Amino acid sequence: MIPYGRQNLNQADLDAVLDVLRSDWLTQGPANERFERAVATYCGAPHAVAVCNATAALHLACCALELGPGDALWTSPNTFVASANCALYCGAGVDFVDIDPRTYNLSAEALAEKLAQAERGGRLPKVVVPVHFGGQPCELEAIARLARRYGFRVIEDAAHAIGARYRGEPIGAGNHSDLSVFSFHPVKIVTSGEGGMVLTRHAALHERVALLRSHGITRAPAQMTGESEGGWYYQQVALGYNYRMTDMQAALGASQMTRIEEFLKRRHALAERYDRALAELPVQVPWRAPERYSAFHLYVIRLRLKEIGRSRAEVYEAMRRAGIGVNVHYIPVHLQPHFRKLGFKPGDYPEAEAYYAQALTLPLHAGLTEPEQDRVVAVLRDAVR
Repeated sequence: MIPYGRQNLNQADLDAVLDVLRSDWLTQGPANERFERAVATYCGAPHAVAVCNATAALHLACCALELGPGDALWTSPNTFVASANCALYCGAGVDFVDIDPRTYNLSAEALAEKLAQAERGGRLPKVVVPVHFGGQPCELEAIARLARRYGFRVIEDAAHAIGARYRGEPIGAGNHSDLSVFSFHPVKIVTSGEGGMVLTRHAALHERVALLRSHGITRAPAQMTGESEGGWYYQQVALGYNYRMTDMQAALGASQMTRIEEFLKRRHALAERYDRALAELPVQVPWRAPERYSAFHLYVIRLRLKEIGRSRAEVYEAMRRAGIGVNVHYIPVHLQPHFRKLGFKPGDYPEAEAYYAQALTLPLHAGLTEPEQDRVVAVLRDAVR
């Protein structure tokens, strides 16, 4: 089976993890700080907090912005459920904004229309979470303008997008948002096994995320109530969580960051190769814009099903039977049973639903070889004819 995504590890990665295993620190040690510095420096953000996964990172970002009961978070329906669940963890409400049919990201135009309606009804969101789907940057400047006009905060869900750039700026720099969140799952551009990170330009938000990552416990005198009782002393000053990353994971992530440009270059070369190879097939390849540099976490095509004469499920099964690990990203969140219980229904977000009906994710990762990619194309050609 040729998987749609896969980690790419070398001896330096293995050695980095072994060095930690031989050290005195397996968690809460210096490897975490190295990984945070590596990502923050690469993205041009002054502050970073490493955590156990990107779901935890989203939750902490919402907590830092004091999202809670009576508030609302809006996000894209074309995403993994964590982008919406982070609001529910805080007791807040969730709503969605339909996608741009070219980028498959949250549409800035649809957001503007929905905000105007919400303002009239007195129900504006406190937080908006644009998702850089597949590594393709959202229209951040337009979203930031709307944030200033309507007073909401912005969390970039950049789980797919480390290495992406918007108008020359790295995703994660935070020039158009309050916080950015990355994922380091094994199928992502770089991996720490499991892991996530929150980046921000705001010192107060960084301090809050770092505090909540570890039970809300501090040893910093400036954060305590009253005087310290000695070197052993700590205080829980907020209700936090155990969302820490181990040093083994952080060491792997920091090692992987030394190869990020290599990974991105390879993903782009393979994506361009797909573009050429699929040009004559009844499929739509990913859209590109000169001011946006995708990280190409995913290579998603849309099947022109009327021309093909077969369902997406039939194409999917034919390719899986042939050993091609295609996938589908994503089932629109509002169609999940839990969200239907909250009142969402089919037809609420037609662009996201139309995209989902045609979407198919082809294998794309730094270790994919040209012969493997040729095999993917050959099997797809047979499946759609």
